[in-house]
Amino acid sequence: MGAPGIIGGMATDHVVLRPDDEGVDAYRLLTALVVPRPIAWVSTISADGVGNLAPYSFFTVASADPPVVQVTSVGEKDTLRNARATGELTISLASEPLIDAVNATSAGVDPDVDEADRVGLAMAPSRVVTPPRVAGSPASLECRLRTTVPVGGATLLLADVVAFTIDPAVLDGDHPRFDLLAPLARLGGTEWGLPGEVVTRDRPS
Repeated sequence: MGAPGIIGGMATDHVVLRPDDEGVDAYRLLTALVVPRPIAWVSTISADGVGNLAPYSFFTVASADPPVVQVTSVGEKDTLRNARATGELTISLASEPLIDAVNATSAGVDPDVDEADRVGLAMAPSRVVTPPRVAGSPASLECRLRTTVPVGGATLLLADVVAFTIDPAVLDGDHPRFDLLAPLARLGGTEWGLPGEVVTRDRPS
């Protein structure tokens, strides 16, 4: 590990690690420090019609107008290949009651294996796109692939949201409630984040 250093002219007791230092694992550090991370539970269908379901914790909103989400595939995975082949994907919200199923679908299996079938997870038809949604998930985003962007050994998938599917039970009027959605988050290593306390603050004018 790097020794304490100087930041802004002041001594600091923080350890300084550089990505190219020997023994430094940038992936493990990033996933432990960029937390909590929402989970995109991505459903796709291969060109041969085989379903695929996998969780991705490199996931965020890229644009609100138009609505575009971003998922990062670290390496060339089935989800990336399927999305490129068909142009469609569905993202189901990974909620607390489904934690074991979410984790189970992260296992590395052959491309001809449907993860939802493998773990006994019920799927439901999407309304606009072909890949199904997780039936027990409280919400999903139906998407069409906009573009992919290579970044080193990873690939960003930018996808247009063409439909929101939301269980009325998690809505307060037209607003999805965090406590009812009960979204999971990924942390570092084998750690997962469960829904916690919600606080509110008005934005400064």
